[in-house]
Amino acid sequence: MSTQRKAAPQRSIFEEIVNLDVRSLWEPWMTEADQLLEDEELIEAVYEAQGERHQHSATLGRMQTPAEVVLRLLVLKHVRNWSYEVLEREVTLNFGYREFARIGLEKVPDGTVLARIAQALGGEVIAKIHARLVEMARERGVVKGRKLRVDTTVVETNIHYPTDSSLLGDAARVLTRTMKKIEAEAGKLPRRVRDRTRSVNKRMRAIANSSRYQGEAGVEKRKQEYRGLLRLSRQILNDSQRVLEEAASRRKPRVRTLREQLAAMRERVGQVIRQTKARVFLGITTSQQKMVSVFEPHSEIIRKGKASKPTEFGKLVQLAEAENQIITHYDVFEERPSDRALLTQAVEEQRRRLGRAPQLVTADAGYYAQAHERALHQMGVKWVSVPNRNTRSVDRKQMEKRRWFKKAQAWRTGCEGRISVLKRRHGLRRSLYRGLEGIKRWVGLGVLADNLINIGRVLGAARA
Repeated sequence: MSTQRKAAPQRSIFEEIVNLDVRSLWEPWMTEADQLLEDEELIEAVYEAQGERHQHSATLGRMQTPAEVVLRLLVLKHVRNWSYEVLEREVTLNFGYREFARIGLEKVPDGTVLARIAQALGGEVIAKIHARLVEMARERGVVKGRKLRVDTTVVETNIHYPTDSSLLGDAARVLTRTMKKIEAEAGKLPRRVRDRTRSVNKRMRAIANSSRYQGEAGVEKRKQEYRGLLRLSRQILNDSQRVLEEAASRRKPRVRTLREQLAAMRERVGQVIRQTKARVFLGITTSQQKMVSVFEPHSEIIRKGKASKPTEFGKLVQLAEAENQIITHYDVFEERPSDRALLTQAVEEQRRRLGRAPQLVTADAGYYAQAHERALHQMGVKWVSVPNRNTRSVDRKQMEKRRWFKKAQAWRTGCEGRISVLKRRHGLRRSLYRGLEGIKRWVGLGVLADNLINIGRVLGAARA
């Protein structure tokens, strides 16, 4: 017997009467979005992902939250940029949100439970849902793919500003905590786990205080404190290796899981120790493999020339936008590429999704490459408006002064406005989901929420 459901249970007559009044209070976009979210392919994607949470999720256990309810609650969460706790409270208290989420008078899913269900919807599932939504927008004439503007931004991971001492402090705290958990689960080990976090914290405070000293005396004082902190970190690292060996014979699944976590963290801590020694004692400040968080090791150091925030820690995200402010596709890059290598790929992806090459493509100067511009013309793009800041060609300078080029650049600036909306309204300034897969879900759901609002706005205006 299947324990999954695609749709919510049938409603009573009382609920239907109440819902007629509630729908009149919806925002304009919600009416259109309600119809779009009834699409069977969208619900099927969520339904299949729920069934893959565990080995027997589709057949054993209690009845799961209906797939259409999960989808609508996640959309509502990212439209409003709520936490799961706030989502549960607001939907519980608001009949309008209950109707939109197809919950009616049923119990609203617990925020913690919903967060666990949402983890089953990986980045690929969200991307599939987004692609289907763009396809529906094309079928309804909201987007035709005649124009394309692209831009990149940084979505930060949820980490504190990284310093060598704070990273070593995080490492000491996590390693010690995990070792104590193993000791509690495995029973008495041959040697008791020693807690050195108090000594580590004293060294961290001493390093912070030494920053007040200037000149060679300050440098030497910081090096002395760092030597003590590194010595404590190596001792904790050695203790973790001993705990791994002593708990190797324990067969409990929980102990096995904790040992895997400890082994993974040991590798990260080892890298933090190496990069701290290189910076503090050898003066090596640049490294492609520098780790900025032991919790989010995939975070990258990205500098995009912003005066307000010259350095950001997260992932580079590219957004491709067509007519009516619809984002046709997005990319979360595991490793930061150069902007100039992305334009042709973005045009090919839009042509694949919308069935035609855009007539106009525009981007900022960071995307310019002569080879890519020629490739776009060969693909059928009529106008390519990408400034070349380094050109000495008189003909190129004259072309960039033409009316169509300037109008295209004026339209391009709207992509920066779209990024600002995504960050302010949908939380793309910082991802609160963990891991690389989490940041892909966070970006995808934010884009999905924004597209639903814009599609609903255009369809609502057409019906008026």
